[in-house]
Amino acid sequence: MLIVEELHLLLTRPDGRVESAASVHRLFAAIAAVIVDLSVQGRVVVTEEKNPAVQVVSAEPTGNPVLDATLVRLEPLSGKRLQSLLMRSKLDPLDHVIESLVVQGVLVRGERGFFGWGSLRTPESDPGPEMLIRSRLAAVLSGSAAATQADVTILAILQGMNAAHPILKNEAAGASAGQLKKRIEQLVSGSAAGDAVTKAVNTAIAAALMAAMTPVIVATTTG
Repeated sequence: MLIVEELHLLLTRPDGRVESAASVHRLFAAIAAVIVDLSVQGRVVVTEEKNPAVQVVSAEPTGNPVLDATLVRLEPLSGKRLQSLLMRSKLDPLDHVIESLVVQGVLVRGERGFFGWGSLRTPESDPGPEMLIRSRLAAVLSGSAAATQADVTILAILQGMNAAHPILKNEAAGASAGQLKKRIEQLVSGSAAGDAVTKAVNTAIAAALMAAMTPVIVATTTG
């Protein structure tokens, strides 16, 4: 399962709705995750600099419909800063991720909300994959298992969204939000899996979140 698919399961409730803690910044998270997936497949590289850029190094299809659809849209944007890419709705892999998870039997297409006028709901039909993801992350956070690149990426993205604690409250085993943040920072900086791509993504998400929240902060303080 792709990192972006695992992240989607964590960011949504069993009924298919996005968790409130992730609703505002889901777009950033999904794009960040799919970019890391593409880097794993050798299709993109994230430059190692203060404001990293994403460069498409191969446009050859991966054979995965989620990644290939994103790659086609990302290729004309090669060289753009990661922070700016996280805000581009055209790169949102949501529809393809949902379709993939439906095909895998993890989600099922349900009814439309809001008396038939809302978006199509895709509740979980098999809770097993999410349970395994949560179990894996709990083991990583407790130190009883080594973190994979997927684990570090997911944890870094959740923390960048300020959603790690509410999303992983049970897996944090009683740790406070501050303690969980420190643990994730340790994993990202110290783990062998916490490579330059993951670090760059985490930094870019934090910057993008700050840029997105600044207008709200200004409006609140000046209104």
